[in-house]
Amino acid sequence: MRQGRVVVRAPAKINIYLGVSGPRRDGYHDLATVFHALDLSDDVVAEPADPGQVSLSVTGEHTGEVPTDESNLAVRAARALARYAGVDAGVRLTLVKRIPVAGGLAGGSADAAATLVACDALWQTGCGRAELAMLAARLGSDVPFALHGGTALGSGRGECLAPVMARGRLHWVLAVSAEGLSTPVVYAGLDADRSAHEVPPPEVPGALLTALRNADLPAVGVHMANDLQPVACRLRPALARTLATGRDLGALGALVSGSGPTVVFLVPDERTAEGLADDLVDAGVCHQALAATGPAAGARVVAS
Repeated sequence: MRQGRVVVRAPAKINIYLGVSGPRRDGYHDLATVFHALDLSDDVVAEPADPGQVSLSVTGEHTGEVPTDESNLAVRAARALARYAGVDAGVRLTLVKRIPVAGGLAGGSADAAATLVACDALWQTGCGRAELAMLAARLGSDVPFALHGGTALGSGRGECLAPVMARGRLHWVLAVSAEGLSTPVVYAGLDADRSAHEVPPPEVPGALLTALRNADLPAVGVHMANDLQPVACRLRPALARTLATGRDLGALGALVSGSGPTVVFLVPDERTAEGLADDLVDAGVCHQALAATGPAAGARVVAS
């Protein structure tokens, strides 16, 4: 086992497009989505501990709602890798949080992916990236993308990934709410809305993929969509005002990210992003507004 510590960084994600099927027999939903990784990220610091011991502490922002017990996805990731690799090793994990909690940005999934990479390096398990991706898929639908990064087409329940050709950098503003939304509650609301009719299989519009390939930002904005957005707005009515305010202030596209409640706005450049972030806060339509860019790399070692 390596001495010292390993630091791994993993990105937040947004869904530029999210189409959702009806519920499967296993309770999951088939998705047709375009994942996009942002340079907003969490760090996981992994340090040696006594054999079999896994502990977790959390620092940074947005820490109040993060559990540090066995329910945390990062702890589960460490234990899953130890079982799979057959190692009797321990780890002391520290999460440095920057990604808002329960905001539809997959911060917990990013932490799990970072933990897999960090523990793999610390314990020198020799697992390949494909093996880590397999473990990631067992942990959660968004964890494989946090390993992958970039821009990717997601299918299945989100764990099946294919790269998307996307030119240039995209600039975003994230309008963060003071309180999160429960992903299971949002999905349950969608299922209830659709209970009276059959739901066709979701499909990412070809026009969106063409727009990403051609760096046609206005067209990307037009084709951004999220099947979960109406439910999130019903559960949190203030989101409709946030969406409308960002559009009125000149955003090229606007949508609720994932199950929400974070709202993301596509803008043409960094200067516009900084201005829109300030204007949204001044308008009182969000708790915090962050400028971010993408695509960003997946979980990777940044210090050891």
